Amino acid sequence: MLKIKLFRTGKRNQPRYRIVVVERRSKLGGRYTDLLGYYHPELNPPDIKLDLNKYSNWLKKGAQPTETVKALFTKAGAAVSSPGSKLS
Repeated sequence: MLKIKLFRTGKRNQPRYRIVVVERRSKLGGRYTDLLGYYHPELNPPDIKLDLNKYSNWLKKGAQPTETVKALFTKAGAAVSSPGSKLS
């Protein structure tokens, strides 16, 4: 089962995240299947770069996003839906 989640990078107290597709059982900080974008929450406003096409393709393939990733993509304007339903 694939998950779409945040992959933390950056120094202590300076978080930066990559939004990645990983196998559910992979190690924390391990290899990822695909990179969908990045998120830098410390900037004002936060810097978010997302690939909406890749995101919708991975949803169609059955990848499950975490709640935080769903919220980020919803803010970016992506339609978040359950697997099997049609994306707009």
